[in-house]
Amino acid sequence: MELDVMNIVYAILVLGILGLVFGLILAVASKIFEVKTDPRFPLIMDCLPGANCGGCGYAGCSSAANAIIAGKAAVNCCPVGGAAAAEKIAAIMGVEASAEEKHIAHVICNGGTAAKKKYEYIGVKDCLAATKVAGNGPLECAYGCLGFGSCVQACTFEAISMGPNGVPVIDADKCTDCMQCAAACPRHLIVSVPVSKKVFVECANKQKGAAAAKVCANACIGCGLCVKECKFDAIHVVDNVAVIDYAKCKNCKLCTKACPKDAISPIATKEEKEKFKAMKKAQAEKKAAAAKAAAEAKTKEAAASAETKDND
Repeated sequence: MELDVMNIVYAILVLGILGLVFGLILAVASKIFEVKTDPRFPLIMDCLPGANCGGCGYAGCSSAANAIIAGKAAVNCCPVGGAAAAEKIAAIMGVEASAEEKHIAHVICNGGTAAKKKYEYIGVKDCLAATKVAGNGPLECAYGCLGFGSCVQACTFEAISMGPNGVPVIDADKCTDCMQCAAACPRHLIVSVPVSKKVFVECANKQKGAAAAKVCANACIGCGLCVKECKFDAIHVVDNVAVIDYAKCKNCKLCTKACPKDAISPIATKEEKEKFKAMKKAQAEKKAAAAKAAAEAKTKEAAASAETKDND
């Protein structure tokens, strides 16, 4: 009996000693292999929304926090947290938060029900899946929105919904510019634009005018009338489709009135179109009258000069 007790005691002592030894080994190892965390990391993480959306260009909020600490990302890199998060992070980092204008997503297509179809697609309601069927999807337009709502499903902020014409609509108040929707669009039709800008070319078709008009009633035909009308050099035809330079655009909306295909939004009303045509007619008449007056003055001047020579 006494031997059994001693064996138990010895076993407990051995286990205790082994536990102590392994504990010491683990303590030493933890010091040797310790990964030091910057004390600013948890503070910055508290400022970030935890959406892990990837809108900042990093895999998640923790990656973004590390990038900010390393100086690889700006303190305002998080589109979801916005200005409020940027200000707090800037205070932690001891820098100033630059005041950049908010951006939102925008779908550069207004085809939808106006776009012609090659066939009626019956299958998985997913845009990428649709592009795999019978030659790049059911639309005649190879550049148009397929309208199956993959971007709507990708948005974690409920900022996108399908519009009545079958094209996604962005809710500017809810959009955080995380661009998850853009990543989900197989035709790359979603871009980031400054929230203050209100004028948009709603077409991405790079075909020439006649070919583009053939596949969609709302297509830009690259006529260049918008370019001629813009007083700020803010719109140009690139690869047969109009493109706006938002660094120059003043939201004057003259291009929307000049567009014969209503491919630039906000689409001008009938009344606005009529006023624009009347203005252009008046300008043309004024220019013609000025040219006529100049020609008549030149003729009179030439006649006076000839008369003077004859008198001499």
